[in-house]
Amino acid sequence: MAKVASVDVRFKSPGPQPNGLQAAEDGLWYIDQRDNKVYELDWETGATLFEAQTTTDRSSGITIGGGYMWIASTYDATIHKLALNSGDSVAVYDTPGKGVVAFRDATVDPRVTGAHGLEWRNGMLYVAVPPSQMVYVVEPEAWKVVNSFRAPGLRVHGIAWSDDDNLWTADTAAGTVSLVDPRDGRVLDVVRVDAPTEVHGMTIKDNVLWFCDATTCDVGTLKF
Repeated sequence: MAKVASVDVRFKSPGPQPNGLQAAEDGLWYIDQRDNKVYELDWETGATLFEAQTTTDRSSGITIGGGYMWIASTYDATIHKLALNSGDSVAVYDTPGKGVVAFRDATVDPRVTGAHGLEWRNGMLYVAVPPSQMVYVVEPEAWKVVNSFRAPGLRVHGIAWSDDDNLWTADTAAGTVSLVDPRDGRVLDVVRVDAPTEVHGMTIKDNVLWFCDATTCDVGTLKF
């Protein structure tokens, strides 16, 4: 029997469409897909500790690593490297695996899009890309893909590291989160998240998965 997660909504996002999360000791970072602002929120109250306008385009992923913030600028299929204290882009890179998502193939003039979830680990950037249904491991200095594996489901979105160094991946189409081996993508566990909650952005703190829902603006945790 599949595991089922209960949803604990902690607060609403200050922006209109939260779409990416990243846990940090000093606060919860998120990127908003509609206003393209980056926010840092208080873990307990959701109060805004920091916000900055970015030059990204309808972004869907955020992480912190190497002394910078990284944001997936989804609609122009790029990934931005940003200064932590200002949100200014200091470099912009092409998204590996960009293309048309599978459920848009039959539409007229389908749009090319890029990455959603991002994570940083051991100097590498992990990039979840819905069009290719893959997670790419990118060496950021040379901007070179050094590994990749297929993500479970139709529409991979947020990703988050577990305490045992495996990777949680969210599939918004199926309403599931899956634990995968980051070496090859082998699925180790699957948890269903009941509608109406959709897991868009995802991160982890103290071995608890946090999510944001771009439709409801809910920010909260999954328990299972």
